[in-house]
Amino acid sequence: MIMSVHLACKPDVPATELVAEQLRVRGTVQGVGFRPTVWRIASALGISGSVSNDAQGVLIAAVARAEALDLLAQRLRSEAPPLAHIESIERVPVALPAPLPAGFMIGPSRSGAPLTAVAADAATCAQCVAEIFDPFSRRFRYPLTNCTHCGPRLSFVTGMPYDRPLTTMAGYTMCADCRAEYESPADRRFHAQPIACHVCGPKLQLKRLDGRAFAVDAYTFLDDCDAAGTLLARGRIVAIKGLGGYQLACDATQAEAVARLRGLKRRERKPFALMSANLDAIRTYCTVDEGAAEALLSPAAPIVLLKRRRETSPHPRIADEVAPGLSTLGFMLPSTGVHHLVLCRMKRPIVLTSGNLSDEPQAITLDELAQRFGSGIDFVLDHDRPIARRIDDSVVCVMDGAPRVLRRARGFVPTPLALPPGFEAAPAVLAYGSELKNSFCLLQRGQALMSQHIGDLEDAACQADYRRALKDLQAFFGFAPQLRACDAHPGYLSTQLAREEAEHAGQEAVPVLHHHAHIAACLVDNGWPLGAGPVVGVALDGLGYGEAGELWGGEFAIVDYRRFDRRGSFKPVALLGGEQAMREPWRNTYAQLMAELKWPSFAMNYAELDLHGFLAAKPRALLDGMLQKQVNSPLASSCGRLFDAVAAAMGICREQAAYEGQGAVELEARVDDEVLRFEDEALGYPFAIPRLKGSGLPYIEPLAMWSALLGDLLLATPVPVMATRFHKGLARVIAAMIDKVANAHDLERPLRHVALSGGVFQNKVLLEQVGERLRAAGYTVLAHRRVPCNDGGLSLGQAAVAAARTLPQEASTCA
Repeated sequence: MIMSVHLACKPDVPATELVAEQLRVRGTVQGVGFRPTVWRIASALGISGSVSNDAQGVLIAAVARAEALDLLAQRLRSEAPPLAHIESIERVPVALPAPLPAGFMIGPSRSGAPLTAVAADAATCAQCVAEIFDPFSRRFRYPLTNCTHCGPRLSFVTGMPYDRPLTTMAGYTMCADCRAEYESPADRRFHAQPIACHVCGPKLQLKRLDGRAFAVDAYTFLDDCDAAGTLLARGRIVAIKGLGGYQLACDATQAEAVARLRGLKRRERKPFALMSANLDAIRTYCTVDEGAAEALLSPAAPIVLLKRRRETSPHPRIADEVAPGLSTLGFMLPSTGVHHLVLCRMKRPIVLTSGNLSDEPQAITLDELAQRFGSGIDFVLDHDRPIARRIDDSVVCVMDGAPRVLRRARGFVPTPLALPPGFEAAPAVLAYGSELKNSFCLLQRGQALMSQHIGDLEDAACQADYRRALKDLQAFFGFAPQLRACDAHPGYLSTQLAREEAEHAGQEAVPVLHHHAHIAACLVDNGWPLGAGPVVGVALDGLGYGEAGELWGGEFAIVDYRRFDRRGSFKPVALLGGEQAMREPWRNTYAQLMAELKWPSFAMNYAELDLHGFLAAKPRALLDGMLQKQVNSPLASSCGRLFDAVAAAMGICREQAAYEGQGAVELEARVDDEVLRFEDEALGYPFAIPRLKGSGLPYIEPLAMWSALLGDLLLATPVPVMATRFHKGLARVIAAMIDKVANAHDLERPLRHVALSGGVFQNKVLLEQVGERLRAAGYTVLAHRRVPCNDGGLSLGQAAVAAARTLPQEASTCA
């Protein structure tokens, strides 16, 4: 909506004392109430001129005394609106205009090539929630209430500059009351593009997904949101239209309802996310510390992983089917008025999960929802504001003293990440990301814009969504890549697409080692300058392509943005059956035991174990032949597979993994806090660090660990004690390997900074144990915060490495 607002502002200042400037404000400054903030501050300082949006951000033309303009720049930073993020304020002196402006104007938006950031979608703010529940407010129980401090952004904007005609609200004409708010700079809804109310906004309706008629009155005396809450309380599954897609909900305390939802989504065991009305309700079920509370209450409103309390009456118990085998629950607070109103009726926690079949993209239209769940869901709480972009929920966990993003999506995307010093002259790079947990990255003008979480490209629907999202965000931001970066694995679908598109554009697709990208992403996340020199990089995950096509997954290296000098590893052990080893954890146990003990020794010493009977029943002759002839059994130095092997040996997730990393997640869940804190350090399972024959590369040898673990199995040691001893021993040997690499004889001086990355470091116990040991030894630990340590952060690292290699080389940074 293009408009001007002029406010009288007549400072009594002689013209000879006035100066004029143009102030260019870049960053997330549109759709967040930034222009009214400028108007308010400028008016208070007696500044004349104007402020307007354009494709580069916000442009201010200001006339006043020089000291007033200095104060304007200072106060814009200190008093910016909650959702604003200022990257820079560029001040350029200009000639005094003639005639001098008599006041301060909020001017029209201007079109052009989009260079500015759009704000991320934000949860309904406290002021809007108060209006929703205020019987005297004209927005009483209006579920799509929003203002410049909250509501949809990336999920509903269709173009730049950010104005109503270029959003999915373009078809809704404001009523007189909404227009008055929209046009008043003193109102928090000034130029709030999604502004709406009962009279003029999108309508919400409870429907049957099969289109059959029913009486809402049978479920409520209030409205459709209240009826949906009643249905949930009665054990029904209800689809709810959220900010970035449809969600499926049920009562989290009713085991039968949760089990039906699992069957509907074909999601056998992977944990479900939960939503409760407020922090106090979440504290009933989980421990919520200050960092977790801050994350839950933030505008992003992510899912936060929390330590589960022992549930006691009179509160209803969360069904075991919500998070089988885990000691944590993933909770979030309501992100829209719809959720607030539903939970006002439904007093218990609800499961709230994406409206998709397992591993597929989330439905964003009613037709998509009906195609997937038409026969399984009776009711949908729908509204007619279209969703422009599919955006899933973000996931955060407080680990090692800080909230850390594990999935970056709603509430965080598309907030750009400023690149560290040294990247100012980097070319525009498009990085295509990983095969699993995919995101991609647009790097230009000293900042990186990561896409929302896409998912696993092995799924055809996710791959199609990935291609759509690549085109969408490049077109939306007017991005023209000069260089393309991808994973070094030639079989990744993202790599193949990068090469295909690079060839079509006459450009180069730069391959980046998987684990180099992990560490580079961690360095960017921590603001490590391009010329700051190397760190010790530790990348622990499932699998990634190595320098000569080997399979890596537990790597220690001397790393900067340009180079990855591998200096240590986990022991390479066969992936028995190739990809099957990722789905059947026992294969990793067998391969590890055969690499360490061989069958005769294992059978002689441990025949009484249940594990022996389980493995003896497998086709051992076939398996041994595969290992001996190296048929479909490539070696991999994978820390992730070691976790699988250990978990399966203890009887955790032994036969079949229902989701990626299940064994590791459930093994961590068994850790006993008392044993972790108070048991003798010497009882942690031992590892050694010998050297590989031929290369001389130091590696982590688990033979002693297996002897100790199997001995504990013979003694019937409780699984929580064994799980704890494994974590403590592993953390100890990781710290020892880091020390070996940091003090290598060929370094000019010991390295004192360590970057930890890879999906294994989603393990809170391991991250904290390693971090404590390193800090006690005098190291500075760099770990992910804003960007996932798992493959969801790889695209940022790929972009940084590819960009760094195009920039002038400083003095040698890698010994």
